Amino acid sequence: MSRTVLLAEDDRAIRHALERALTLEGYRVTAVSDGVEALAQAHRTPPDVLVLDVMMPGIDGLQVCRVLRAEGDRTPILMLTALVETADRIAGLDAGADDYVVKPFDVEEVFARLRALLRRTDPVTKDASPDAHVHVHVPRQAPPPERCLEAAGVRMDPQARRAWRGGRELELTRTEFELLELLVRNAAIVLDHSTIYDRIWGYDFGPGSKNLAVYVGYLRRKLDEPGAPQLIHTVRGVGYVLRED
Repeated sequence: MSRTVLLAEDDRAIRHALERALTLEGYRVTAVSDGVEALAQAHRTPPDVLVLDVMMPGIDGLQVCRVLRAEGDRTPILMLTALVETADRIAGLDAGADDYVVKPFDVEEVFARLRALLRRTDPVTKDASPDAHVHVHVPRQAPPPERCLEAAGVRMDPQARRAWRGGRELELTRTEFELLELLVRNAAIVLDHSTIYDRIWGYDFGPGSKNLAVYVGYLRRKLDEPGAPQLIHTVRGVGYVLRED
């Protein structure tokens, strides 16, 4: 079954071009021109993924994202933005977006990011081709829940999707949680950019992408504490490592 995309973009040319490209790629697309229509459509017929332009008249993409997240809607959201400053990208992540693409963009990058977002919400079929027949083996006895992970003063409960530094619980988005979990599982090991992109997004966006740096920076803001050692360290030219110096 083809996946459904709700596209909200006020620029008619971009909206029509992206709608056509997504349709040819096999998606079922509903395209709207503003945030009010996007919210109404999302409530009426929830899509598999949303693609929201940040700058729209009236209710913009960030506001749409905040409303849906406040309602408990966890549908993956990809933001389209012409804003390239780190603070602007952080604003999108803070609103609850899962990923973003900077305009002007290559449509193949949009496709790649959508595939990555959808794989993360569909674990049963993420390794199968669209036409494959998936056979799920249900064990007679489910394995015991995974115990909490601990490293460098960080504790995580993967089953409950909760994390703490010391006694303080961290409020993390899905991507932030997955990134921190990867670092905790590999504490004291330097993970290169390609490995992190592949494990978190399922796609390496290349050396020119600042996507990972933005997420690491935002995670540091939530993780670090005044007077306490920084936990996520940058290894210039290589990647990142979690350790308590």
